[in-house]
Amino acid sequence: MIGQALAVGLFLCFCPWVPEAEGGRGEPLCHATGVTSCQECLASGPQCAWCKAEGFVRLGQHTWERCGTVQALLARGCPPAALEDPRGSSVLLQDRPVASRRRDPGHHPHDVTQLQPQKVLLKLRPGEPQTFEVKFRRVEGYPVDMYYLMDLSFSMENDLLNVKKLGTDLMEEMRNITEDFRIGFGAFVDKTVMPYISTSEQMLKNPCKRVELKPCAPAFGFQHVLSLTNDGNLFSQMVGEQHISGNLDLPEGGLDALMQAAVCEEQIGWRNVTRLLVFSTDAGFHFAGDGKLGGIILPSDGKCHLKDNVYTMSTRQDYPSLAHLAEKLREKNIQTIFAVTQDVVPLYEKLKQIFPTCTVGTLSNDSHNILQLIVEAYNALTSEVIMDNSELPPGYQIEYSSTCKGHVTQTGEAGRRCSGVSIGDEVTFQVSVTAPPCTAETAESQLLIKAQGFSEEVEVLLHPLCRCQCAKDSEPHSHNCSGGHGTLECGACRCDVGHVGTFCECEAAMATMGDLCRRDNASEVCGGRGDCVCGQCVCHKLRRNSEHAYYGEYCQCDDLHCDQHQGVLCGGRGRCECGVCRCSPGFSGSACECPTSTATCLGPNSLLCSGRGRCVCGTCVCGDARFQGPSCELCPSCPDVCVMHRECVLCQVSAPGLADEHCNTECSSLNLTLVPDPQLLPQERREAGLRRCRERDADGCWVQFSHQAEWGNTSAHLTIAFHKECPPGPNVVLITAVVSGSVVLLGLALLLLWKLLTTIHDRREFARFQNEVERARWDTGDNPIYKSAVTTIKNPKYKAH
Repeated sequence: MIGQALAVGLFLCFCPWVPEAEGGRGEPLCHATGVTSCQECLASGPQCAWCKAEGFVRLGQHTWERCGTVQALLARGCPPAALEDPRGSSVLLQDRPVASRRRDPGHHPHDVTQLQPQKVLLKLRPGEPQTFEVKFRRVEGYPVDMYYLMDLSFSMENDLLNVKKLGTDLMEEMRNITEDFRIGFGAFVDKTVMPYISTSEQMLKNPCKRVELKPCAPAFGFQHVLSLTNDGNLFSQMVGEQHISGNLDLPEGGLDALMQAAVCEEQIGWRNVTRLLVFSTDAGFHFAGDGKLGGIILPSDGKCHLKDNVYTMSTRQDYPSLAHLAEKLREKNIQTIFAVTQDVVPLYEKLKQIFPTCTVGTLSNDSHNILQLIVEAYNALTSEVIMDNSELPPGYQIEYSSTCKGHVTQTGEAGRRCSGVSIGDEVTFQVSVTAPPCTAETAESQLLIKAQGFSEEVEVLLHPLCRCQCAKDSEPHSHNCSGGHGTLECGACRCDVGHVGTFCECEAAMATMGDLCRRDNASEVCGGRGDCVCGQCVCHKLRRNSEHAYYGEYCQCDDLHCDQHQGVLCGGRGRCECGVCRCSPGFSGSACECPTSTATCLGPNSLLCSGRGRCVCGTCVCGDARFQGPSCELCPSCPDVCVMHRECVLCQVSAPGLADEHCNTECSSLNLTLVPDPQLLPQERREAGLRRCRERDADGCWVQFSHQAEWGNTSAHLTIAFHKECPPGPNVVLITAVVSGSVVLLGLALLLLWKLLTTIHDRREFARFQNEVERARWDTGDNPIYKSAVTTIKNPKYKAH
C-alpha cells in the first residue's frame, strides 16, 4: 500500500536462534523490526509469533510490537489464545511396514515393501527442520532384471565362447538369490565411419582381415539381440548366433550402447525392479567430443533410437558424455557392473566416482570367470544401501543420518549409506528437511527419496507454513482502523490508500512532514533510527535485542551503545543511559573501568606507588622511567646495592673507626654498624628492603655485610662483619713433591718408549739381513753357468783286475 510505504520502510531481518544478551535465560530471540503483517512476521524467523489481539498495540507504537517470541509476547500482555504461532510437523500418509520376504514369485514387484513409509506430508515452518524416519529392509527373493552388454570387437573372440554358456549357468546360480530372474543380451563395436573402422568395400564386408578364417560380421554401433527373458536356453541360443566383428582403433563405442540400453526401456523390457546392466569389454571407450574425428558434431540427445533392434543414430550423433550417461542411469535406476580385463580396470574404477551405483570386476582373458564375477558384483551392489533424492526445490535443504548394523550412527555425507547389509537386515535413516524463507513464489512442492538401485520411493509432500490462519477473518473498513480507513487483519490495520499509521490515524499528506522529525537541516529523519508518523518520531527497536528500543525526541538515545571494558558494557559496573555509562559507587571512567580506591597502588613500604609515582585509574604511573612493577618497586637498570657500597665496606674492614679520609668520603651518607662475626648479621628480607651482600677484597678474602634501605630517604643502614673469609694458602711441599714425581715418571716413560722403538727397529733390520743372505745362496742344480772345478779323465785301456 502506498500509505504504508510512506509511514514505514519495509524490510525483513531474519536472525537465527541466539542466547539473549542480557536476559540470561538462553531463550531464542525474534528480531522482527519492520514487519507490518502476520505473514511477514512468520517469514522473519521460525521463532517468531504474532499477537492478533485487538488493542494490543497502543497509539504511537509500531505494528511490529505484535511480532516476537512467544515468551516476549506473553510478557507484553498478549493473551495466550491470541498467539498465531504455527509449528511444523510430519504426517505419515502411507506407512505399510517393510516385508521380510516376497510372498511368492507370482506377485507383482509393487506388492513387495522394502521402504517405509511410502508417503509423508511435511508442514514446514521456514528455518525450522522437520525430521522423519525411513526404514529399509532387503527382501528375500526380490525380482532382478539383468541385461548383458558385450563388446564384439575381434579381441573378444575367445570371450564369446564362454558367454554362450552363461545363460543357463547364471539362471541356475541366481535361483539361490531370487526365483524371479530375467536376462537379456546386446552387443556393440563402434561407429561405422572413419577413423573408427575402415570404410573400404572389402573391409566393410570382413573387418577382421583374416582370410584363412570364416569372415567376421560387418561392424555396427549397437545391436539389441535379446529382450529380458527368464529362458536361459534362449539366451544361450541367441548368443551362439552372434559373430565377432572388428574396428581400427582401440577404444570402442561402449557409451553409445550403455545409453541405448538405459533409455530404451520398452525394447529392452525393463521392469520396475532391481535393474543390473553388465558391461563386458577389454578396451576403453570413446566419449563426447571424439565424434568430431569422424565428422559427427550433433551431440547425443539421450533418447532411444532403436529401429529393428539397431541403433540408427550411431553415425549422426556424437558419443554421450559421462555426466549425461550417469544422469540417465540414475534416472532409470540402473546399477552397472563393469566386467573388464586387468589392463583397463584403473580406467573403469574412476567411473565409480561419477556413476550413481556401479562396481568393477576383473575379467579373465577368455571370460571364463564371468559367472563368478557377476554373482560377486551383484552381492556387492545390493549389500550397500545408499539413499538418494530427487532435485530439491530452490532453497530447501536436506540432511541424512543413518543407523546401520551394530547401531552405528553416521551423519553428514556418510549418513546417506549403510554397508554390509544382508538379506533380511533392516537399517534406519533419519531424514531432515528445512524450508527456506517464504517469498511470493513459495508454493507446495514434492520430493522423492529412494535407495539407489531399488525401485521403491518415498513421496514427500512439502507444505511451507507461510500463511496465517487469522488472515481468513479479515474485516474490511473496520471501525478499529480510525473509523474505517483500513482493513483489520490479524489484529493489525492494513490502511487504505491515503492513510498511514498504526491505526491509519494519519493522512498521507501529514506523513511527509519530515522536517518536524529532524534535529537540524543536515540530519536524517529521526536520526535514521525511527519513522516520522504524523510529525512525531516513532523509534525503532534495537536490532540486537528485541526488548530494547531507541528513545528520545529524535530517537537519538539507546541503552546498548556505551563504552565497553573487557567486552562488557560499562565494565559490568554501571548502567548505560543514552550512550553514557552511569557508574556504580567506587568506579569511574567512560566504561566504569577505574576504581576510585588507591589500595591497588600501595607498595611494600605502604607508600603510594612506593613513593616513586602517582596512582591513575588503580594503576601506578612511575615518575622515574627506571622504576617498574605494579607499585614502582622494581628498578632493573639501577646499580646493585652490594656493588654500590663495596668500597665503603672494604674501607671499614681495612681501617676501622673511619680514620681514613677516603673512608669518610665513601661512607658519609650511611648509617654504619660493625659486628665481629657474619652470623650476627640480620637475615635477608627483600620485601622489607633488607639485603645480605658478599664481596671480595684485593687479597681474595670475602667480606659480608647487610644493607637496610630506608624508604623515602636516600640514606641506608649498613651492618658490617669484621671477620673475613680468606682462602687458605698453597701447600708448597705437596706441590713440589707432585711436580718432582711427575718429572721422574715422565722421564722413565720416555726411556721405556725409546727402548721399545729401538728394539723394534733392530729386529726389523736383522730380519731383513737374513732375507738378503738367503737370497745370495745359489742352488747348483739351478745355475745354468755353473761348472764344477774338478775334472775327471777315464783311461780307456784301464782294466781292473
